[in-house]
Amino acid sequence: MRELARQIGEDHSNIRYWETSGNCPRSDVLIPMAKALGVTVEELLGEAKPKRTVSPAGRMRQLFEAASQLPRSQQQKVIALLEAFVTQHLNNPGKAV
Repeated sequence: MRELARQIGEDHSNIRYWETSGNCPRSDVLIPMAKALGVTVEELLGEAKPKRTVSPAGRMRQLFEAASQLPRSQQQKVIALLEAFVTQHLNNPGKAV
């Protein structure tokens, strides 16, 4: 409790009070507390952790964002590979590439 209190800038007696009374902390404490504990605010308040799924579009976006950080010459290679793949698929839609 003392370490959590130190991390979020609260007195440890407040942490003990929230834990033993079942009362929720003030709203300005929720985000720092959740970060310190490595959970979401929703989890801190007793809600189930939301399931994270990365859809193909989401994964594609992550890859594009990562690729955008590459040097320009490497970005050009990614673009050329992707253009070739898409062009081939569009020309032969039923054929696996």
